[in-house]
Amino acid sequence: MVLILQAKNTIMKEEFLYYLWENRLLAPDMHTVDGEELTVVSVGMRNYDSGPDYLHARIKIGNTLWVGHVEMHVNTSDWFKHGHQDDEAYRNVILHVVYHNDSERLNIPTVEVVDKFDVSILTHYEDFMRSRLWIPCEKLISGVQQFTWLSWLERLVVERLETEVKDVVARLVENNYDWEETAYQRVMRYLGMKVNNDAFERLAKILPLKILRKHIDNMLQVEAMIFGCAGFLEGTFDESYPILLQREFKILKSKFNLSVMPMAYWKFLRMRPPNFPTIRLAQTASLICSCDELFSKIMVINDLKTMRSIFDVKTNDYWDTHFIFGKPSKKMTKTFGPTAIDVLIINAIVPVLFAYGIYHDNETLKEKSLELLEKMKPEDNLVIRKFEEMGVNVCNAQQSQAVLHLYNCYCKNRKCLNCRVFSALFKKI
Repeated sequence: MVLILQAKNTIMKEEFLYYLWENRLLAPDMHTVDGEELTVVSVGMRNYDSGPDYLHARIKIGNTLWVGHVEMHVNTSDWFKHGHQDDEAYRNVILHVVYHNDSERLNIPTVEVVDKFDVSILTHYEDFMRSRLWIPCEKLISGVQQFTWLSWLERLVVERLETEVKDVVARLVENNYDWEETAYQRVMRYLGMKVNNDAFERLAKILPLKILRKHIDNMLQVEAMIFGCAGFLEGTFDESYPILLQREFKILKSKFNLSVMPMAYWKFLRMRPPNFPTIRLAQTASLICSCDELFSKIMVINDLKTMRSIFDVKTNDYWDTHFIFGKPSKKMTKTFGPTAIDVLIINAIVPVLFAYGIYHDNETLKEKSLELLEKMKPEDNLVIRKFEEMGVNVCNAQQSQAVLHLYNCYCKNRKCLNCRVFSALFKKI
């Protein structure tokens, strides 16, 4: 009886009822509040849109098998508080699952589950919700079986890519279904190396690839448009090269009616000089001139070495002795480093390939995307290092992408009930 009282006095959420329902953790010997025997034949499909919580469930009440929808609430009275009695979407509800039955007014079969599950599961869940650890399962996650963990990571990486697909498709629609332009915008964003992602993305939108390609055989003009639209050619210069770029941009700006970004968009603070936006922009110009139709090329490349070679470009000689305009520096060839190239492939190339695979129902491209990630080293960042400290072995970029998705979409938001780690630890299956 003590356990039941603890459950009644707890802070209950509908998400916990969903967890119990989907995982069949409710007692098999249930009855409706009217005393009729109840058997769950099929829990139905979770509905993430408006309307009842579960669709097309199969419930046997007494001797009658019902097929319809299931709605869940903490209290029976929530049905009326949410206005379901006046909503046509709830006309086919065959069962109301509640934690506590506090109302006798509902004429839909209702089952109260306050004492129909193992309260220790709720206790563990509440401990997780109150946890002040970096992630709630920090001290337990190493105990999850390898098979369970690996299968969860496989699902998570696909889930992450499916999320990225939404961004790619949104860009695709904006670009009138031009995949080259869409791939260009995606690559541009991740040339920003986090700090300048937004600035690079803005530049890609005010300076479309279709304009750059009109002068793709002239690197000087491509670089003039890139630096000019980025705002780096404003003011006066003493050196001949930026003066030449300035002159070229004046003509091209008028020709294409180009916009200019404020310099304030670009960040240099606490950055290593090779990662300065000026260097990345110079590398962008080289990439565009050396690789026309980037999307078409990545579509037919099947090995990682060749994919990486696309980004093996050299900047204009001016940048060998400069990190910014007008300030000479020690000579250094400015190329994309291995880490920067892999960042582009992981965050820009792979999602575009995966999106194209989904859009055209091409399983080969989807598998190719996952294989590229599997062949690459895991990313090195705080989140990955923390998981490794907890005993989680991250072997490749596919797994590191999955772990990042797990942390950002589950751990940070305390969506433990939707995580297989929680189930593996406490469901005892």
